[in-house]
Amino acid sequence: MEESITNEQPKLKESKKWLTFLIPGIICFAIGIALILISALRPADEINSLTFPKIPSKDSDKEIVYSSLTGEELADASLKTAPTFCIQTPNGTDGARPQAGLTQAGVVFEAIAEAGITRFAAIYQNPTSAIIGPIRSLRIYYLEWDTPFDCTIVHAGGSGDALAAVGSGRYRDLTENYTYMYRGTYKNRLWNNLFTTSSYLKQYNSDRGYNTSDVKGFTRLTPEESTKSRVDKQATHKLNITSPATGNTSELTAEVSNIRISLGSSANFNPIYIYNTDTNTYARSYASAMSHDVYECPDGDLGEKNPEDNCSLTAVNPSVVIAMIVQERRASDNYHEDITTIGSGDAYIFQNGTAIRGTWQKATREDQIKFLDANGQEISLAPGQTFVTAVPTYGSVEY
Repeated sequence: MEESITNEQPKLKESKKWLTFLIPGIICFAIGIALILISALRPADEINSLTFPKIPSKDSDKEIVYSSLTGEELADASLKTAPTFCIQTPNGTDGARPQAGLTQAGVVFEAIAEAGITRFAAIYQNPTSAIIGPIRSLRIYYLEWDTPFDCTIVHAGGSGDALAAVGSGRYRDLTENYTYMYRGTYKNRLWNNLFTTSSYLKQYNSDRGYNTSDVKGFTRLTPEESTKSRVDKQATHKLNITSPATGNTSELTAEVSNIRISLGSSANFNPIYIYNTDTNTYARSYASAMSHDVYECPDGDLGEKNPEDNCSLTAVNPSVVIAMIVQERRASDNYHEDITTIGSGDAYIFQNGTAIRGTWQKATREDQIKFLDANGQEISLAPGQTFVTAVPTYGSVEY
């Protein structure tokens, strides 16, 4: 009897073992059937409201497209060939300041227009500012700097040689025109009250079928390369952009924080730049101690408005500052300026907290300016807004 009881115990244990696996399986199967039945009976709109985990897209496979104008990353590849606009913008103390929309210009050329007063050729692509300007007359040297950007030339008259060139049929020419421009009513503007809007500019191009621009921009670093090229306290790598062939950085002056450019004119037009390590930009002001503030206007279409009533002031803070030494003399009328733009000269490039002394070269009106270091290697510019000042040989650059 005792032997019989002993033989039954293994069988009992084996049965319990099977039950341990079988019961959870039955329960899971029952739950699955129940869920199927519930889903079948649930209204379709309730099912659609359920949240399910999304499979992440492969963003790493997406091609990164950079602006030919600024070197910055573009959200949409189609923006790379969008039409550009080169707008003649005054900088006098006779009502031209503060300018409107200038922070949206990717590249700004600065030079003396007459009597020591500077003027800007501001190049825009994909502008959204509700107000842009003021707009003043064109000079031939601005046009020669504008040409490689394949832009619509926006101006109000100009010198005889400039008007002859822009009217030759080679350019998209938008001169003073009250279909696409308007006069502001703010009394302190005096004669510097001609404005346009991003909507007007796009409408002008659309009306004439100007749908794209083939921009020959400056050679640029990518944002990642630029970050690695910083020499300030936020630098992550040793700077090595002056001479890629040799790695020689002896021509660099590290952490340049104060730049003073003299155009041989009054303190009202001699720019000063102070480097900001937190933003990696250069705050622009004048030797007269006046900050270069401009109106930053809302995006979209406000109609024909005064910037004083609709925009807020912000300081100009470009990412790259360049001083080009140029041959300059008084024009035949003994009033306007004549600047040599084709050829070469000394140049100072300030970016990422450092100074690079080199040269500039421009072969033809259609060719873009190249900046070369002391070893003849082309300098790639940091991405972002770039201010280029044409400094006469009788001027100076201090840092």
